[in-house]
Amino acid sequence: MKFETYSVGQLAKKTGCKVETVHYYEKIGLMPEPPRTEGGHRVYALSHVKRLNFIRRSRALGFRIEQSKDLLKFIDEPDHYCGEVRAMVMLQARVIQEKIDDLQRLQSALNEMVTQCKASNNAINDCPIVDALFTRIQ
Repeated sequence: MKFETYSVGQLAKKTGCKVETVHYYEKIGLMPEPPRTEGGHRVYALSHVKRLNFIRRSRALGFRIEQSKDLLKFIDEPDHYCGEVRAMVMLQARVIQEKIDDLQRLQSALNEMVTQCKASNNAINDCPIVDALFTRIQ
């Protein structure tokens, strides 16, 4: 039975990332070093596709590279449990919620600045938005 293999370009295309990203992930230890042909070309398998998809999905969900490494350790090393992954995901969900809250505060502040500016033909010296930007943050 022959397994399907991929070149680095095919792997990158199949997973929607760049060749440089694959090499970078190999360099930092997120992706395992693949076997090579006699000519020195890297040969990737379905396991590499799955792992790269896992990494890309975890990164898309806001996990930092070190956190992605930790998630992969749960898979690569024996004696880990789903609860450990759950705890990391719950923590990440809290971090994301904090970012959402911060962005909503920023949006409210910007909207407030816009409502302070009644006339768009005011001289710049009389612009309440400019004044607000000069005001020190508490």
